[in-house]
Amino acid sequence: MRKTLKILAIVVLTISASVFALSIGFRVSGIYINTTPSFPLGFYRVVDEPITKGVYVSFCPPQNQVFDMAVSRNYINQGDCPGGYGMLLKRVFALAGDTVSVSGAGISVNGEWLPQSDQLTADAHGQKLPQYRLNKKVLDDSEYLLISDLNPYSFDARYFGVITRAQIQHVVRPLFTWSFN
Repeated sequence: MRKTLKILAIVVLTISASVFALSIGFRVSGIYINTTPSFPLGFYRVVDEPITKGVYVSFCPPQNQVFDMAVSRNYINQGDCPGGYGMLLKRVFALAGDTVSVSGAGISVNGEWLPQSDQLTADAHGQKLPQYRLNKKVLDDSEYLLISDLNPYSFDARYFGVITRAQIQHVVRPLFTWSFN
């Protein structure tokens, strides 16, 4: 039994080390691997394009209590961003000049409600979620609203608000994605 557990531990460590090494190699070559349900699973490549509505971006979260809580609850991974946070991928839904409201009922951009954007009050384990509020704020040149339009349970702007340009690292495009649905 002990020998079997030892072998299993070695296999798990080898696979984990290989995945980690691959992800570092991909990141250096401008490719991100998405393993979260906020976006289609798969590979995304860094592209040299401007940040516009609808594009996917990678960003380092700002250091604050909301993201500390997100890491402690495993909503986001630990990583190389300031504060030890992992890089996140989200879609841009609002930028400079857009008027944004965030409430329990959801997110409104320029007076139109975004589908699946209502806030949850608790996560799947019953833990309270932050209830970010914003009332008809016109975003300035350095502010972006980032959410997942694919997953109503995603940890996104509904809970952490707008992100500044300084946090955004890259525009990314899907290279190869898949779904298990």
